[in-house]
Amino acid sequence: MGMFTAVERTVEEARDQLGRGLWEPHESDLALVRQTARALAAVVGPRDVQGVMRRIDRLEGLREALAALALTIARTHGHLAWFLAQCSSELAPILHWRALDAPDIHAFGTHLPTGDELADAENAVRLLAAMLARTGDGPAGTS
Repeated sequence: MGMFTAVERTVEEARDQLGRGLWEPHESDLALVRQTARALAAVVGPRDVQGVMRRIDRLEGLREALAALALTIARTHGHLAWFLAQCSSELAPILHWRALDAPDIHAFGTHLPTGDELADAENAVRLLAAMLARTGDGPAGTS
C-alpha cells in the first residue's frame, strides 16, 4: 500500500470521528492544526511544480513535512497527537530515502526513491494539509 492510500485511510477515520462528535478539537488544537496545515502546504507545492524539481529539493520538502508533524505532535495530546502520529508513521519511509548516489553498502540502508514514490508521498502530504486546513477552519467538532 502506498503512502497516499495509508494517509487517506487515516484521514477518513479522523473525518468520521470528527463528524460523529467522537473527536472535538479544543481551540488550542485548532490553532495547531492551522499552523501545521500551513507548514505542510509550504513545503510541498503543487504537483506540476514538484514534478520538475530536483530529487534533493523534493526530499528536503518531505523531510520538512515530517519535522512539522513531529513539532505539532510534541505540542499536543489526545486525538490530534494520535492522528498526526499515525500519519507520521505512514510517511516514515521518507526517512529511508536519499537524494544522492552512494554505494548501497555505505548508505545506511537508504535508497533512491523513484519519481512515483516521491509523488505518492507528496500527494499524501497534500491530502493531510487539505484535511487539516478544513478542520482548522471550522468550529471545534463540526469539521
